[in-house]
Amino acid sequence: SRFGLSCSGVRRAAQQPRSTRARATPQGRDLPAAMPEEDQPKKRTFRKYSYRGIDLDKLLDMSNQDLMELFRARQRRKFSRGIKRKPIALLKKLRKAKRETAYGEKPEAIKTHLRNMVIVPEMIGSVVGVYNGKQYINVEIKPEMIGHYLAEFSITYKPIKHGRAGMKGAFIPLK
Repeated sequence: SRFGLSCSGVRRAAQQPRSTRARATPQGRDLPAAMPEEDQPKKRTFRKYSYRGIDLDKLLDMSNQDLMELFRARQRRKFSRGIKRKPIALLKKLRKAKRETAYGEKPEAIKTHLRNMVIVPEMIGSVVGVYNGKQYINVEIKPEMIGHYLAEFSITYKPIKHGRAGMKGAFIPLK
């Protein structure tokens, strides 16, 4: 074979546990498998979130003007035309709800009809009940949602489920 292993050698390697298998390098030489150091579990490192190359901590400290320059054109236009009274009131309610919760708990959901509100870094961690025309859908704001609208996370229709193929409009009478 190309890497110096016979077919039976490959089969035998596949039956061995992964930790004892030899690794094949691109050059074709076999290297012994790396042995774990004293069986310590690998520490999970969480990827630090950044929006357009700027860390979350810096985003929280930014002014609305600086933040506006990071957003896409439609959101920039909305901010440049001024922030109205209702979105400011929602932000105040979200701040208050966050302040009143104990550490490690989710804040109380704040209901709103403002589907066209742009999610800003200050809202992260809050829970917003976004109205979809019939009911309020609770949305927990995460860092990945920055720059999107609240409406994008509250679907206004029920996705259809098509019937089975070959039903051809079979009528099911009501009982």
